[in-house]
Amino acid sequence: MSNPSTPQRPSDIISPIADGVLPNKTSADEARKAGRYAHDKPTPDNSIMLLVDHQIGLMVGVRDFVSLSEYKSNVVGLARTAKTLNIPTLITSSNAQWQNGDTLPEIKELFPDQPIYRRTGIINCYEDPTFRQALEGIVESTGRRHIIIAAVTIGTCCAFPTLSMLNDGYKVFPVVDACGAWNRYETEAAMSRMSNAGAELVTTFALACELQADWKLPTANAMLDPFNQNLPEYAFVIGNFWNNANQHAVSDPFGMVK
Repeated sequence: MSNPSTPQRPSDIISPIADGVLPNKTSADEARKAGRYAHDKPTPDNSIMLLVDHQIGLMVGVRDFVSLSEYKSNVVGLARTAKTLNIPTLITSSNAQWQNGDTLPEIKELFPDQPIYRRTGIINCYEDPTFRQALEGIVESTGRRHIIIAAVTIGTCCAFPTLSMLNDGYKVFPVVDACGAWNRYETEAAMSRMSNAGAELVTTFALACELQADWKLPTANAMLDPFNQNLPEYAFVIGNFWNNANQHAVSDPFGMVK
């Protein structure tokens, strides 16, 4: 019996499943004119993904992660997110014929119909005429100007094109945990430099959530794949729930689970 002196909780308020994502009340341009932060977020409809120099020879030298398996999983998870959400994706490599090696096989498998733009010396991919022509072709045909970029290493092949594209008026989102660096100093310097220039630093799975925006959207089921495959911390949460949903995969001899 409940204590009459104990206040009763009010009924829960459940948002209607027909509700969609509300836009900000003020546009980014209006906020900018008012001197406020302009929230102009990346979406599957306004973004282009650049996967730069995720090459097996370069990735083996990454030293700013506890483990290369975590790092690789972030890179593949980002690529899976782009593939799932049909975000136009450009892949490029640098001097793959020599010490840098070929593009990560998982990226090539995810994008079997996408050519790899093989740069033969120019470090900043945005300064490479062939690659820039490909990027500008997508921009001109789609109107997309939000650039999501991840590159090896963060201090060179991510920071250099990021600064160039900011200069030319693009909105740039470096995915910092899908880049990699020779050491932590490089990472911190590159993040500071890009952020101070106006780039918005993001991480793989926070970005995935921002792009999905609403788990009621049709892409929701497919978007569980990068989370299950490449974010094991959340994959265990998902697996544990579905392992026990509406049934007990493991019987409870104490009778505590109802």
